[in-house]
Amino acid sequence: MLTVALVDDEALVRVGLRSILESDPDIKVIAEAEDGVGALQAVRQHHVDVLALDLHMPGMNGMTLLKEIQRTPGAPPALVLTSFAGDDQLYEALETGASGFVLKADSPEELIRAVRTVAEGRMAMSAPVLSRVVKGALALRGSIVDPTSRSRIASLSVREREVFLLLGEGLSNAEMAQRLMMSEGTMKSYVSRVLAKLKAANRTQGALLSARHTARSREY
Repeated sequence: MLTVALVDDEALVRVGLRSILESDPDIKVIAEAEDGVGALQAVRQHHVDVLALDLHMPGMNGMTLLKEIQRTPGAPPALVLTSFAGDDQLYEALETGASGFVLKADSPEELIRAVRTVAEGRMAMSAPVLSRVVKGALALRGSIVDPTSRSRIASLSVREREVFLLLGEGLSNAEMAQRLMMSEGTMKSYVSRVLAKLKAANRTQGALLSARHTARSREY
């Protein structure tokens, strides 16, 4: 059973999030809190696999909680759930140690998938957030693609290359599948194959490489 602690100052929001998460029989919301102080108490009192928190709360807000949780031995990975966050908050949250960023407007399936992903020790980001991260990284690091990565990209099949290019747009598997007229399950297999060939540790790395490759191609 995967256990989750929900942190949001709006009780109705917590009720909705609990309902979504517990629609999965393998997920249990073990604790709730309306601010950072309550969240820290919950983490210390319960075995929590994932801490799902909002950034905007009175008292100890989400950003302060992220900093405090990093000092807590055995602290669970943190998944940020928010309606909107500016780029400064997005990057600060990720730099502070957030394991993922999900918008409250995302589908219930995406929320459940994100919780499972961060519980496994991987990064999880909704498509709009991933797109902003990629663009921000490009602005900071430029569009240089190293020779080893270029060689790996060249090894992709025609269809794999199409999937690779769509990764850079920050699309979900469902959106990519619709774009290429294939099933979501087939798309998931293609994404895994592309990431393996690129030796990318996760989807974020693959998307960043794709965006950098596309930006470089446009220069010629």
